[in-house]
Amino acid sequence: MRGQDVHLEAMQVTYPNGFTAVQPTDLHIRAGEFFSILGPSGCGKTTILRTVSGFVEPTHGKVLIGGADMRGTGPNGRPTALIFQNLALFPLMPVWENVAFGLEARGVGKAARRQKAQELLELVALGDQGEKLPSELSGGQRQRVAIARALAVEPAVLLLDEPLSALDLKLRQHMRAELREIQQKTGVTFIYITHDQGEALTMSDRIAVMNAGVIEQVGSGDEIYSDPASAFVASFVGEVNSFPGRIASVEGDMAQIDTASGQLLARNPRGLAAGDAAILFVRPEQLGFGPHENSFTAALKRRDLEGAFINYEFVTGTGQSLVLHQTNHGAPSGEMTEAEVGFAAASALVLPEGAMARTGRELAAQ
Repeated sequence: MRGQDVHLEAMQVTYPNGFTAVQPTDLHIRAGEFFSILGPSGCGKTTILRTVSGFVEPTHGKVLIGGADMRGTGPNGRPTALIFQNLALFPLMPVWENVAFGLEARGVGKAARRQKAQELLELVALGDQGEKLPSELSGGQRQRVAIARALAVEPAVLLLDEPLSALDLKLRQHMRAELREIQQKTGVTFIYITHDQGEALTMSDRIAVMNAGVIEQVGSGDEIYSDPASAFVASFVGEVNSFPGRIASVEGDMAQIDTASGQLLARNPRGLAAGDAAILFVRPEQLGFGPHENSFTAALKRRDLEGAFINYEFVTGTGQSLVLHQTNHGAPSGEMTEAEVGFAAASALVLPEGAMARTGRELAAQ
């Protein structure tokens, strides 16, 4: 198996009711990479997947796979395979026949089908499970059967639509590593759709963050997390503290921003100018106790122990919420109702004012 690259050229998808699910998009997914499209429900990521697979035709623009224009080519004619959320295994077929089903549809003889199925079951560490029914397997094993079945037809591009969403947390974490290992062994191009940041950051060579039909940033996990391109990316990928305000002054690559919590200093990677509306972002692990370039006296609202880490939530006198993550080893001991907390200017950045993702607390409050 060998992966092929995927190009979207000014690709747009507008449905008959007039709703544009994907705004004009240019995207290059490299051959043999694990590429994730990350975004909230309804942002258009599954529409991109269905367009690449041939179930949806773009309204404008092109989908090219391996340099070939896919317009007019249906799902069966494309070098792709799609794994759905529900897996869609045949319950009355043994595992090996599930894996070989696509080969049978292509007229491959039984002996050759059986041999290919066994090779793929070995690849996904299920070599001794071929005679079982899907109902006799665990959730993670059924997931691997679905992957083996998709790989049986030797796709150049494997499309995965939130395939781990039905699994429990520990099994999802285990399957992340297994999916990545399978992708590296086969060299097939993986395009993975998810709303789970942990999945995308853990497995992907690169990630596209999508919102409201627009891809806002493409980059490695480190780039997306540490150098977000927009307020939405900063607030959607990982937890973050945000301070809206207006740029007061700029010196070199740093900027002072006036906020309700006072004037704060941070990096200015987008070159904002004095007077620009902006938001300062800083990650919870970048906050610490004691005086810093940007410091606050704040009241402790809650303290949550999570094994090796402690998560704190503070509230300043101006009502600003501050989330701080510390290792258990470095956390202050004893009772605490108030503390001085802050962050270094180099740990924070200011970005242009823009739409932000809804936080978990906001969604839970609905």
